[in-house]
Amino acid sequence: FHGIAVEECKDDPYQQLTLASVNTTTLDLATSIAMAFPRSPTITAMSAWTLQKMSGGRLILGLGSQVRGHIRRRYGMEWSAPAPRMRDYILAMRAVWRCWQDREPLNHDGDHYKLDLMVPLFDPGPIEHPEIPIHISAINTNMCAVVGEVADGIRLHPVCSPKYIEEVMIPAVAKGSARSNRNPDEVDWCMKPLVATASDEASLAGVAESVRARVGFYLATPAYKAAFEVHGWGDKVDHAASLSREQRWDEIPELVDDDMFHTIATIGTYDEIASLLNTRFGSLIDRIEFSIPVNNPDDESIMRAMINELSESDNLRP
Repeated sequence: FHGIAVEECKDDPYQQLTLASVNTTTLDLATSIAMAFPRSPTITAMSAWTLQKMSGGRLILGLGSQVRGHIRRRYGMEWSAPAPRMRDYILAMRAVWRCWQDREPLNHDGDHYKLDLMVPLFDPGPIEHPEIPIHISAINTNMCAVVGEVADGIRLHPVCSPKYIEEVMIPAVAKGSARSNRNPDEVDWCMKPLVATASDEASLAGVAESVRARVGFYLATPAYKAAFEVHGWGDKVDHAASLSREQRWDEIPELVDDDMFHTIATIGTYDEIASLLNTRFGSLIDRIEFSIPVNNPDDESIMRAMINELSESDNLRP
């Protein structure tokens, strides 16, 4: 495999990648994703700069906006339209990096972030590999356009089906690329698909139900409505969101029928799943994030075989 990707759920991704940076030498190290808006652009710029320096230039900085409720109620931060704010965030970080690397004055005057102070005590100075790829988590068209305009890659949400990627996301990224006179092919497409897999059919049945519940969780999130709406399931999003507000959590998975489940998730046994992922996404994405629980040497061998099969795709890089 080509890299390690860590997400910001129960642990800090920057600390996890610090450990990876000193215990590996060639693997790409990616945040997939770290939260942007709860941190200032300068804080994120510093975390990325340190990791890039420690890893010898192997960092891929994947950032996400999160949704309104989490920004306000979990992080205690103000919320604003995420796409224009993310664009400003990226430009602000790059202004900080130029200040450190090229020794130019810090002067970013954006709609959301204004940065014009950098003193020697807090200036880490140039590093050997200053070009840090920035990937943005996106699902809706406005954020996809921001990716095309100013980012190096896109991190697709797990609910993005091949149909949604082709019909909605690719054109939106191309629209954003046109704003900067960029070739949209320069954008790196990455995804951690929603996968249900196990060693045999009996074990797969139990795993599949937990993944069905995850689809239901996403179904109840209005911010992801567009990905379901393209399949004609907009009314189910509204219903699931209503059940969520009433805290009727157990009823939400019942809205995920088999058609929706198999459209959003990839389901198969260990010996099937790599081929299924290649068929679904091999022509659409460049990097795929995938793992299974590894508790013993046999699990490790199975995982290696899956990764080798995924690597045989002309496009996919696991």
